[in-house]
Amino acid sequence: MSEAASSGAAAVVRAAVVGAGSWGTALAMQLARNGHDVRLWDHDAERAVRMQAERQNRRYLPDQRFAQSLRVTGDLAGALDGASLVVSAVPSQAVRSVVGIVGAHMHAGQVICGASKGIEVGTLLTMDEVMREVLPPSARATLCALGGPSFAKEVAMGLPTAVVVAGESEAACHHVGDAFHGGFFRVYHTDDVVGVEIGAALKNVLAIACGVSDGAGLGTNARAALITRGLAEMTRLAVARGAQPLTMMGLAGLGDLVLTCTGDLSRNRRVGLGLGQGKTLPAILEELGQVAEGVTTARSAWNLAQKTGVDVPIMEQVYRMLYEDKPVFEALRDLSGRPRVAER
Repeated sequence: MSEAASSGAAAVVRAAVVGAGSWGTALAMQLARNGHDVRLWDHDAERAVRMQAERQNRRYLPDQRFAQSLRVTGDLAGALDGASLVVSAVPSQAVRSVVGIVGAHMHAGQVICGASKGIEVGTLLTMDEVMREVLPPSARATLCALGGPSFAKEVAMGLPTAVVVAGESEAACHHVGDAFHGGFFRVYHTDDVVGVEIGAALKNVLAIACGVSDGAGLGTNARAALITRGLAEMTRLAVARGAQPLTMMGLAGLGDLVLTCTGDLSRNRRVGLGLGQGKTLPAILEELGQVAEGVTTARSAWNLAQKTGVDVPIMEQVYRMLYEDKPVFEALRDLSGRPRVAER
């Protein structure tokens, strides 16, 4: 797909954002900041009423005020009614059930963009693949995916951010890109849906690894090595699934990986920090109070790597620490003690 941007200023659209966690709320705020008519849906109707009254998501993004064109609702059908753009931002393991309901309310001409990041447990499908299974054929044709380095808090604050939207339909990509692009929020596009989806999912697992290393006090050399070799693992697995290798050097690959492995706002990095400091996973998750997608994705990623025959030693050790209670220093010892090989 060409790098050329769509021509002309973006028209005002009616948009529905499904999922009022920190990410969904931030995306809704960006759309509203651009002047669009936005409906943000929360599955908890009482919380939706409270957010609408308070004009902020006090739980996840306190003190970030909503623009007047953003409305919060607990009525999913009402949120979707008349929307030309639908954005799904629910936790990855809820995508199948929620988007299945969304699909029943969609009509021809609506564009749907998946913003959830993960690999479904059991099926080992990306979020795009899950959505394709549950959406009606008319919606599949315009399905897109959003990826790239983008902490929700910074998006909500309007700080400079660059993301990428991926889809098979160039027109759909431009519809999504034009709606989000504005202010300090820059949107690129690509046709490599697989690469964007795999990068978005796997960087969370590798962020846990970097957090473990930092939590255990192993230094910045170790963090740099984990990011670099983690990128190699991401690329091998993405290419095995049909992705374009260069996508992994872009925003959805290296960009998102660096951010999530180094930024203090990263929930997945914070999980790793806790493990490296000797805390138990249940205690870490209780303290976090939000979903850390990398915890679930670690299991899916390891199973997917085994299924495809791809070597992912870092992700393997993250899986074993999370699901087999492998001690941190045993995992680090086994990772460092692997036979020496050529860099690839």
